[in-house]
Amino acid sequence: MAALCQQRRALVEIPAPQPKIAARMRRSYLEILSARLAPSPLLRTRNTSTNTRRAHSLDLSITGVWSRGIEEQCEKMDEQHTPLSTQQLVQLIRSLISVEQQEPRILAADLKYLQEDLQLKKTNIYRSIPYSRFGSNRDAHCYRKAYPHLVSFKVSCQEWGQVLLRNKEWDAVLEHTLMAWRYTSEMPQWDTANHNALREQCYSILASHSLTALQHYQPEPSRGRELLRRLKMAQLHSQSITPCVQELQRILGCADDSSMDTK
Repeated sequence: MAALCQQRRALVEIPAPQPKIAARMRRSYLEILSARLAPSPLLRTRNTSTNTRRAHSLDLSITGVWSRGIEEQCEKMDEQHTPLSTQQLVQLIRSLISVEQQEPRILAADLKYLQEDLQLKKTNIYRSIPYSRFGSNRDAHCYRKAYPHLVSFKVSCQEWGQVLLRNKEWDAVLEHTLMAWRYTSEMPQWDTANHNALREQCYSILASHSLTALQHYQPEPSRGRELLRRLKMAQLHSQSITPCVQELQRILGCADDSSMDTK
């Protein structure tokens, strides 16, 4: 009976609980948000030799201009592991909106990046067109393939022009118009006349931007003659630029009259 009352030993000993592995811990929402909104290395190396490897697409995002005060606030809230209050959430959203409004101003200061954006959009248009076809590669089927990229090109011309107008950079508006005008003229000609409507819409948008800039800007005579020559060359692609040519001729005529009066 004594043998039967002996305690039975456990066959397998339960090991002590292992510590949590840091790599497998789930990140909090603020960590993910701060990681996505961290300053981009492209903006820190803009003036270095790696600038040639810059991202091909320009997005109106808020990366690269995330302020230091917002980062510190996110780190404090992340350490406390507390949810955002209503006041903190409103402050965070206002900061995001203000930063998003500053980003186009920074990027639009140099027209080189706008040119890269237009070049990328035009390249995407031609890449989307299937060339291994027995028929025409400008028919309705190919147009449907390229339609999203055509709309993206139009939006790029419209949005960047509006950004420059809001910043009152009148000379940059004219340069952007002439640059985008050339890229618009290089867009494919479709077999159906209605499919070329997006091209004409781009011409109308760019001409409207230039006319608005000329109504607020009076260039110097040498600069005005150069712009007039380039606008007349753009007139060969579309007559939508004609009001801009007439407006610039009127400005140069007024400038010549004022110079004669001073003499």
